[in-house]
Amino acid sequence: MDPISNRETFRAAITGGRFVYGAELVSTRGIPAPGEQHKLIDLGKALAQDPRIGWLSITDNPGGNPMLPPDWIAGMLAGQSVPVAIHLTCKDLNRNGLESAAWRYALEGFDNLLALTGDYPITGYGGLARPVFDLDSVSLIAMLKAMNDGLEVQRPGGKTEKFPQTKFFTGCAVSPFKRQERELMPQYFKLARKIHCGAEWVISQLGYDMRKFYEIKLFMQWAQVQAPVIGNVYVLNKTVAGLFNKNKIPGCVVSDKLFALIEKYAAGPDKGRSFFNELAAKQLAVFKGLGFAGGYLGGLGKAESFGKIIELAQSYGENDWKEFAKEIQYSKPDEFYLFEADPATGLGDVTQLNREYRKALENPAPLGYRLTRKIHEKFFVAGEGFYPAMQKIYTQLEKNGDNLASRALHSIERVSKEMAFGCKDCGDCSLPDTAYLCPRKACSKTGRNGPCGGSAEGRCELDDKDCLWARAYDRLKAYGEAEHMLDGPAVFYNASLEGTSAWANTYRNRDHHAKKEK
Repeated sequence: MDPISNRETFRAAITGGRFVYGAELVSTRGIPAPGEQHKLIDLGKALAQDPRIGWLSITDNPGGNPMLPPDWIAGMLAGQSVPVAIHLTCKDLNRNGLESAAWRYALEGFDNLLALTGDYPITGYGGLARPVFDLDSVSLIAMLKAMNDGLEVQRPGGKTEKFPQTKFFTGCAVSPFKRQERELMPQYFKLARKIHCGAEWVISQLGYDMRKFYEIKLFMQWAQVQAPVIGNVYVLNKTVAGLFNKNKIPGCVVSDKLFALIEKYAAGPDKGRSFFNELAAKQLAVFKGLGFAGGYLGGLGKAESFGKIIELAQSYGENDWKEFAKEIQYSKPDEFYLFEADPATGLGDVTQLNREYRKALENPAPLGYRLTRKIHEKFFVAGEGFYPAMQKIYTQLEKNGDNLASRALHSIERVSKEMAFGCKDCGDCSLPDTAYLCPRKACSKTGRNGPCGGSAEGRCELDDKDCLWARAYDRLKAYGEAEHMLDGPAVFYNASLEGTSAWANTYRNRDHHAKKEK
């Protein structure tokens, strides 16, 4: 079944070299009263009739709330002459549930997926829901790529079965709206990792600084990765702007400078509506001028409201966007940019890296980290130092069935790693991947492939600790290794190793490090 009928596919739309407008449909909770049509479906159908709308994008339990599933909404819009992109997040489903959902989407003809880690749940029936985060956006993208290549699985009897290839056109998100270098650069490195793992298009998270938006394209040019980039535009109002300003909606940024302006216009006769619409239209115009593949418009509840903003964006002169780009730079104080500003445009210059970026950190990495690196080099680098000897010891212990000695070594490992790193005894250790910061302990989403987009001011989305990846960046930059902190394939945690010796699993080639070596 193909829900796309009279209009070009989403892939063709955003890779065809012209600017395409997209509209966001935010899933809702509950069902309509008997005999009533769901308002969201009415909105989707009305948007589908607007020839300027190139695709519709449907959210997946946004804000960590339980909502109607996006494929139900997409199914209700099947037959409309507009492509649909479905968000798929990792917070509510483990890898089996995500794979199952992906098979369902493939059978339903919904091949355009935006792979996201997802917001941490904030509510749930009877109390706060426990999040899953078995996969993250990077590993989800890698799994969808494997399905596109023809997923191979091993049956209980040992026979390998290869499934028919899917046709997912997988996208990813990136947030350039981070004030600190230690928080921004891991976002960029993770974007490159997502593209290497199979992401084919990119959408920005929300902010109001065109210089930062443009940095996405500059970073991709610098890092030599390619994919069409879509700019994200949310039509503000004072209430939502206040939530963004106070970091109440993860990954959405309104600076104090912009919020002061919003309060001024919101006090006017139209409550700031004209200002908000013009700001959104100007952003769309800048995206088009900068060569973005499209603009993604959200925050509206009526089809005519989408149309008015697009009409306004199209009414501007051919070069007006250049002034808008200079005007819409509502940054935070001391905002870090990877590229120096071009005085002529007010945007970044890809030939001029930020001078501060190339500077080494003034303070060395913590003593504990430095010692841990030394120990790792001696004992856990394959073929080096004591690694061959330890490999022989663990091999012999297992061969002899010496459970007493194995349990004693595991106890030493568990106690020492718990004291040093807060280890949770997962058995498939990622400490070498994360600058020796345990993802189970130091990351609320247990991320092993890079930071989520929800942090603010270097703090976790939950604001209870510093972001693991910002801390890891500091440690690795002290050694000149930060640019490679997220190199390599996606990490998949193997839950079958839970509660077993990570040392034994490393020396016996059972953990994800062995798979990475292959």
